Parts: sequence; C-alpha cells; structure tokens
Amino acid sequence: MRNEESDTSLRARLTPLQYEVTQHAATEPPFANPYWDTDEPGLYVDVVTGEPLFVSTHKFDAGCGWPSFDRTIAGAPVTEHPDTSIPYMPRTEVRGPGGHLGHVFADGPTETGRRYCMNSAALRFIPAAELEREGYGEYAALLAAGAQGDDSSEDR
Repeated sequence: MRNEESDTSLRARLTPLQYEVTQHAATEPPFANPYWDTDEPGLYVDVVTGEPLFVSTHKFDAGCGWPSFDRTIAGAPVTEHPDTSIPYMPRTEVRGPGGHLGHVFADGPTETGRRYCMNSAALRFIPAAELEREGYGEYAALLAAGAQGDDSSEDR
C-alpha cells in the first residue's frame, strides 16, 4: 500500500478529473475517456500509486464506454465494497491503493463472469514496449500469460 500523500500534493499532481474520480468516487463520462477503446498491449496501473492492476489481455469491449476487464492481475491490491449510493441500483465499488477505480459487475463474458468497469481517470496505461523503461519489465510476461489465463485473480 502507498504512503499517505497529502491532499494538497494529490491535487497538484493529478488532473481535476483524476482527483475527483479517485478521491471522491466520481465517474467520468462514457465514451469520452482515453482508455475505453484502447486495444494496444500493455499494463494498467493505479494513477495515484503506480500499482499494477490490469493487463490488456483481459480487457474487452463491454459496450459501456469505460475500460472493462474480466479480472485483475493476481494479487493486485484491490478491494470490493458495497455501493448503495444509487438506491435503486446496488453495485460493488472497486478501490485500489490510490482510491476509487470503478465498479465490478457479474455480467462478464468469460469464465470469470466478472466485468471490472473502471474509470480511465483512475488508471495509467503503460504500453508493452515501454514496460522496461517505466520500471515494470517484470510484468511483460503477464501479457503473454494473460492470453492463456495464467494470471487470473482470485474471487474476492
């Protein structure tokens, strides 16, 4: 987990949207965010902490306008919490070490049956070609393994 960063520092480092999404559980607009239709191979990390969370091999087009994954990286530091902020639509919030990421639903297309519907503003994408340079070289193998299902997360 991350060291606590001051609110002032977070506000200075993140865009206003990144701050609102991660720190106040806001939701970015669908189809108007950077990663909803990204299909390049790579790694998605927590925008606040840099913790690896998802690989592109587990991303799919859910038609919802947000980046969707059928699983996290095994051991990814995510937690799930009941979200009753919309009374008629109970959901499960997904939080990473930096704060709110999005929600998970039980309507995924694969054997996991899960759809992690994440906010692009809560993520940073690192293309496969830049993993080593960015300090994430050890995760390159997950891109190949992920295509075979070897890095699925445990049910939480």
